[in-house]
Amino acid sequence: MTFDIYHEIEDFITTYQGTHATQTGWRKPIIGVADASDPLFATLKQIVSPTHAYPEEIVPGARSVVVYFAPFAESIAKSNIPGEESSAEWMAAYADTNAMLADLSQHLYELLTAEGFGASNLPPTYNYDEKNLCSDWSHRSVAYIAGVGTFGANHMLITQAGCCGRIGSVITTMELEVTPMMDEELCLFKRDGTCGACMRRCPADALRLQDGEIFYDKYACNSQIYEKVFPNRQVPGGDSCGKCMVGVPCATVAPSCRNRKETA
Repeated sequence: MTFDIYHEIEDFITTYQGTHATQTGWRKPIIGVADASDPLFATLKQIVSPTHAYPEEIVPGARSVVVYFAPFAESIAKSNIPGEESSAEWMAAYADTNAMLADLSQHLYELLTAEGFGASNLPPTYNYDEKNLCSDWSHRSVAYIAGVGTFGANHMLITQAGCCGRIGSVITTMELEVTPMMDEELCLFKRDGTCGACMRRCPADALRLQDGEIFYDKYACNSQIYEKVFPNRQVPGGDSCGKCMVGVPCATVAPSCRNRKETA
């Protein structure tokens, strides 16, 4: 193989801002690799959707699934803390990052296939059933299997760089060394019942406790975006709320005992 896929991902994201004149800044990506035959992929048919695909169904002969998380610059997360409406910076970052990840997916597809490997070219978003709000390929869930992070009470993936950012993935027949799943719970609420800031931050009450368990009302969340945020959005493609991801300890870092007092 004539290229290092990790270097390609990091270099692509680093240089994208300058070459595309976008105002959105990204921190160093977090990259993980899952074995395409990992039995955990079967569980996604129960957890995510009965139609969630196995890697092999998308790329015959799949050996590896490479997942990359592009963390937003801290200033973007901070801009979205005030008010109920998403900030212009947050909306722009959502749209810019989706465009960047789509281009990155195309870039990796071209590199891998040129080397004779099979590869996917999956969109970073808008790949879900609008009625059931379920995806046939959940980048977040795959990122968990690849050891990129753990799920928070806000149903977002918390990484070592926090949860503010976007995720992409590529399936390939190239065999890569697998990264282990995280053995540490990064969500303070799931770890020991502290925090819960994301539930208080949600303007749609889509995150709440029911019988001691976290209930996520995906329809209330979707309504907040497309009935309140979307009609007033300042940026094309910026259909994202993000309020449960900011003003919380896990916004831009993995929370620890040191920052538990940073809750909203």
